Amino acid sequence: MASPRTQPAAPATLTDNAEAGKAAFRKCASCHQVGPSARGGFGPKLTGVIGRKAGATTDYKYSAAMKNANIVWTEQNLAGFLKAPNDFIPGNNMRFWGIGNAQQVADLLAYLRTQ
Repeated sequence: MASPRTQPAAPATLTDNAEAGKAAFRKCASCHQVGPSARGGFGPKLTGVIGRKAGATTDYKYSAAMKNANIVWTEQNLAGFLKAPNDFIPGNNMRFWGIGNAQQVADLLAYLRTQ
């Protein structure tokens, strides 16, 4: 039987912080907008993204991969996409390596829930 010192630590429970997510959104803001006056530009607007079908806004020209993805942006899908966009939807237009920090993803999702 392993001693308590040799057992792996339990994973930390993530908490989501919309204020921290707002700060983390700065890296997204060069391509995406949120809020009542948001519109598509270099990337689609992200206002109301949670629960929206991928490739569904009319003010952005999506890649065929995104239009044909046939997914809804649930928090779980967004988390997977934010972690590795090209792995989640190969061939999409988003030129972003992804976010490896699970806490930062949780915070971003908390912020997006407010938008």
